[in-house]
Amino acid sequence: MRRRTLHVAALLALAAALTGTTATASAATPPPPPAAESTARLKGSAHLDYPVANEEIRVSVDARATFTKDNPWYPTKTEGTFRLSHTIPQPDGSSRTYWAEMEVDCLTTGGPNATVTGRIVAASNNPGDPFPAMLKDHVRLGMSFYVPGKGAAGPARVGLSGAADMTLSKCMAPAPFDKVVSGGFTLKS
Repeated sequence: MRRRTLHVAALLALAAALTGTTATASAATPPPPPAAESTARLKGSAHLDYPVANEEIRVSVDARATFTKDNPWYPTKTEGTFRLSHTIPQPDGSSRTYWAEMEVDCLTTGGPNATVTGRIVAASNNPGDPFPAMLKDHVRLGMSFYVPGKGAAGPARVGLSGAADMTLSKCMAPAPFDKVVSGGFTLKS
């Protein structure tokens, strides 16, 4: 009888191992803990080098993004704004500033680089201004940033997508090519 009991116990153990169950009742498995989150932030403002004399390009940004351990390359939450302004001297000696403000829909970071995209939510309305039409269509613009750390070579840079249409994808922008003349950015990734 003892031999038969051992044989049945061995068969039950084998069946449990093959099916992933046990012969004893077990407590309900607790849900896995939420994935660890990390936050990235890009903040600052700068005057950019621009090849047209007497014209001034300025950029400001305050963007935040939350990433999870399970999805560290694409944000689960983004918020903030960024702004682009272009001041052009007028024939009468005055100047006119064209600007657009975007609500951030993506911030991605990697090392000293960041990319921000967003749709236009507010804009200037000057004669000859391109931004009101872009505001009406909620056009997405993208900017990329190179934020060198202490001791890094080269100046900070910003890349602008320009007058992109609705097809610009989230988190996409050209490489940072315009040098920062004054101001700067801080990046926490």
